[in-house]
Order: sequence, then C-alpha cells, then structure tokens
Amino acid sequence: MQKVLVTGATGFIGDYVVQELLQRDYHIIASSANETNARQKIWFSQVDYRPLDLAYLSDVQNYFEYFDKPDIMIHLSWEGLPNYKDSFHIGRNLPRHKAFLENIIANGLQNINITGTCFEYGMQEGKLKEDRVVYPSNPYALAKNDLRVFIETLQGKYHFNYKWIRLFYMFGKGQNPKSLLSQLQQAIDRKEEVFNMSGGEQTRDFLPVETVAKYIVNIAAQTNVTGIINCCSGVPVTIKHLVLNYLKQKHKTIKLNLGYYPYPDYEPMHFWGDNGKLKTIIHE
Repeated sequence: MQKVLVTGATGFIGDYVVQELLQRDYHIIASSANETNARQKIWFSQVDYRPLDLAYLSDVQNYFEYFDKPDIMIHLSWEGLPNYKDSFHIGRNLPRHKAFLENIIANGLQNINITGTCFEYGMQEGKLKEDRVVYPSNPYALAKNDLRVFIETLQGKYHFNYKWIRLFYMFGKGQNPKSLLSQLQQAIDRKEEVFNMSGGEQTRDFLPVETVAKYIVNIAAQTNVTGIINCCSGVPVTIKHLVLNYLKQKHKTIKLNLGYYPYPDYEPMHFWGDNGKLKTIIHE
C-alpha cells in the first residue's frame, strides 16, 4: 500500500483531498500546523497525523523520515489566504516552503505534487494554456511562481517526479466565509432582500471542490504526465451566471445589486483554463 503525505490537510481543499484518498487504497499521512483543528475532522482517526508548522522548521530534521518516507506527497499547505496582496507571501511563506521542500526532496521523496494558482498567468485574458509565459502581478502569485521555478531548478540536483497543479476557481461546503458564494449563502440565511456584488460580467473557470480533490489525487497517482497541469473545467462562466445558477439550485431568490463593488484589480476580466493536459490524465 502506497503512503501519501498531504500537507495542509485541514484546509478547504485538503479536507476533500483526504476524503478522496480514503476512498482509494492508500495509507494517508496527514499534516497541518494545528492538531486541534485536525482532531475535529471526520477523517482524523483514519489517518496517520503528524503536525508541522512551517514557521518552526528544524535545520537538522530529516522531514522525509519524519513523515515515514511517503511514496507520494500532495503539498497543499500555504498560509495567509485569501489575502493575495500581502508581502508575507514573499517574505515569509516562500523561504519556508523552499526550505521544507528541498529538505524532503533531498532526503528521498520521489513523487511531489504542489498546488499553484491561475494568478501566475497575471492579467492575461482568454483561454490559458500551461505553456504560456507567466506574468504574476500580486505577491501571492509571485511567491508561488518563484517556488515553481525553484522546484524546477532542484531537478538538476535531485531525481524526482514533479507536478505543478495550477488551480483555478472552486466552490463548495467549507469554503472561506469571505468567498462570493459563502457571502451569498450568508445573505440568504439572514433573509436579506438584496445581495451586493460586482457587475458580474467577469468570466472565470469554476469546479466543485469535490471534483478538484478528485483531479488532484488522479494527477498525484500517475507519473507519466508531469510539469505544469491546469486543474480546471475548461469552460468559461460569468460570475453573474454562477450566482444565478446557485440560487436556482437552492430554490432561493434575492435581488442582485450588480455593480455595487468594483471589479478586482488583480484579475483580468475574462479568462479560463485549457484542460487538454488534464484530460490525458483523467480520461474524461
């Protein structure tokens, strides 16, 4: 039975990834910075939990051994989201993740899977393919892209299989309360008559988080398709359509106050992912 290490296991995506792995034949090693939160998860008793706070990395610890020499690693851990513009992504997160990942690779990890972000593409519009030159423009995206380049340079020093899973947008139960659909649901629960939002004409690429977790596990389980892989639907959808579809599914009505908020200045108006490379893995 293969051992799979999941960092950031208690996060929004991590929670679903662990549940997806439990449906397959794996020994799961789950990790996060806060064991108290981990103990509240329904999967806690079914995994080998080992805490790690990257703010307190040891210079002498062999993290490959600490995590019982996993066959596969799914690295979801990343602190401070959704505050994309804060400089701590570059000043604090980036060096910690570089140090941890080089340690575990240098000590023997062979199959490493790390989540990136569609924000690496920057302000480019249209259908975004993995071979596009990237222009990250916010600290979060800059840090993630720098980490990817760093991991690629490590391939010149160590032998390992590497996949960079570039995430687009997702939704589902447990999402950050500041996310669009979470705020919409809160407004519905409070029986508010009006929901304030942007103009809603921006185009994005969405997947249910359960599907994202399934794709991440599928990507991690194989070693034939490597490098950058867009994890996306390949289908452009406007924010307004997403909201209206959510209301329809929930059989709810609320007046949309379109244009109340300005469009975000860290995202282009219209972009979605090319999922051709992903399809060679999931066979859908």
